[in-house]
Amino acid sequence: MKIALMNEFSQASKNAIVLQQLNDVAAVQNHSVFNVGMSDDNDHYLTYIHLGVIASLLLNSKAVDFVVSGCGTGQGAMMSLNAHPGVFCGYCIEPTDAYLFAQVNNGNALALPFAKGFGWGAELNIRTIFEKAFTGVRGQGYPAERKESQVRNAGILTNVKLATAKNYLDGLRAIDPEIVKTAVTGERFQACFFEHCQVDEIRAFVSEVLGK
Repeated sequence: MKIALMNEFSQASKNAIVLQQLNDVAAVQNHSVFNVGMSDDNDHYLTYIHLGVIASLLLNSKAVDFVVSGCGTGQGAMMSLNAHPGVFCGYCIEPTDAYLFAQVNNGNALALPFAKGFGWGAELNIRTIFEKAFTGVRGQGYPAERKESQVRNAGILTNVKLATAKNYLDGLRAIDPEIVKTAVTGERFQACFFEHCQVDEIRAFVSEVLGK
């Protein structure tokens, strides 16, 4: 699995802590991690609005399989990511949230609070969240006897989102172009995207935005 981590400006200072925990857990599972957001307070400036654009580009182009995002409360990041087609983001405060999201909802993104409740032992909580999110087989249901209905409902939700959304690239073109350009200007995002993008139309769109 390819996992993208992204922090916005208000919690950029937490990136190193979160990245270390994610790398440690991912290494055991042979997952790859791409740190595509802000790595510190002096990095390329991003808000949670930009995180939604970045996440949607990476997921819809199949450059990554999963996105870990967040902001001060986690709520803004979750709302921003869920505004985009093809992104199914859950809100995660503690490890049981991560486990149940993986087994019941089986989405492709998580939003975490990196300020609210981020105190003593926070790195232990985050590490366990990642262990529950990325270890084992996803989509097995909880409790197990409800797997069939949970899988069915997840599929229905996917179809509802497809039916109510604009064409993906048409939607991006309708957004303020400066927001999109800022979102795709980061060097680490570009390295991940252009190396792993599997959808030519989305690659062409990002290249056009960047003037390549």
